[in-house]
Amino acid sequence: MPIIILIAGVVILLLVIGLYNNLIRKRNEVDFAFAAIDTQLKKRYDLIPNLVATVQEYARHEKELLTKVVELRAKAVSGNLSQNEQVDLNNQLSAGIRNLMVAMEAYPELKANENFMNLQRNLTEIESQIAAARRTYNAAVTDFNNSIQVFPANIFAGMLGFTARQLFVIPEAERQNVNVKQLFS
Repeated sequence: MPIIILIAGVVILLLVIGLYNNLIRKRNEVDFAFAAIDTQLKKRYDLIPNLVATVQEYARHEKELLTKVVELRAKAVSGNLSQNEQVDLNNQLSAGIRNLMVAMEAYPELKANENFMNLQRNLTEIESQIAAARRTYNAAVTDFNNSIQVFPANIFAGMLGFTARQLFVIPEAERQNVNVKQLFS
């Protein structure tokens, strides 16, 4: 009888160790995916001052939008944000950059400027890379959140301090259909 209890205890211990190691792996995958987003965001942050400098000559009345983008960039590179705060801030920054690019389409001289065109291409490429990194991050977060919320791992996850992570979500305003006619007027 004591051997059966010992074997049952060892099996339970091995299951707990396996669950714990699995949760650690998934948490590390989330952190790795977030670091990939950080890398792409750093590229974007490095381009923003160049974009602003190029655009300032043409867009004196777009100053408020430029100021907002610069302020968001400064806050983003400060390094004092949690992952959830970084997610929210970068969603705001993405919207600001998109609005800036749409506003700049109204300036024919700017659209023809080679520096601006190069910056616009680079930003478009980086935004695509950020989108891909966000998809990877969201997949890792979903896998991690599922792992800590399903039975029996949820019991151990709660005791061991594992908490759900926030997904990158598109703000409601960006889910609306684009009025293409308005863009051309």
